[in-house]
Amino acid sequence: MTERIEARDLFRAAYENRYTWEKNFPGYTADVTFRRGDEVFRGKVRVNPDLSGEVFEVADEQAKKEIHGQLWETAIHRIRRTFEETHGKNTFSYGDTDETGAVEILVGGKSQGDRYKVRNNEVCHVHRHIHGVVVTIDTFSSHDTGEGYLSHRYDSIYRDSKTGEVKAGRSEFEDNYEKIGKYYILTSRVIQTEENGQTVTREFGFSNVKLLEPAVV
Repeated sequence: MTERIEARDLFRAAYENRYTWEKNFPGYTADVTFRRGDEVFRGKVRVNPDLSGEVFEVADEQAKKEIHGQLWETAIHRIRRTFEETHGKNTFSYGDTDETGAVEILVGGKSQGDRYKVRNNEVCHVHRHIHGVVVTIDTFSSHDTGEGYLSHRYDSIYRDSKTGEVKAGRSEFEDNYEKIGKYYILTSRVIQTEENGQTVTREFGFSNVKLLEPAVV
């Protein structure tokens, strides 16, 4: 009989299987096309080596803000941090296993109350408390880069951590990536969000992606 792997080790393996950029990632520039309903906005973006984002040639302030938000959301998930840096003050134990074979991981310690699910060495469910809000993310498919996985289709919902009231309607995402040089870069993201009983579609396309030249030290 095989001894069951410790919950911490199972979760660590899935955490370390995420695709991230190495510390000397050079950054990149790209052309962006943002479609929101019938509106279309075009401009240019830059992601810097420190993973900060900039948006150029987009006059509409709300559109500019939304594009910048996607650059930030994308880059923050590519930051490479060790498991100990992120989860060193947490404890882990097993919860239930669902009908798909996803194993629930319950978190204690600093992030008490958070929980995850792991299936096929990937985190397929996230339930986290962030600044008074609970975000729940379920991933339905992923890209295997050979250097870690990237989420392809997933959804998210935000609730008040005290009342459970929905703060933002359910959003469905579909992401696609291309390998530019030796890095995988987001080239399209489609988001469908429930807003006031309607489904609003936002499409972000990134083309002409070029890596920045690393600085000579």
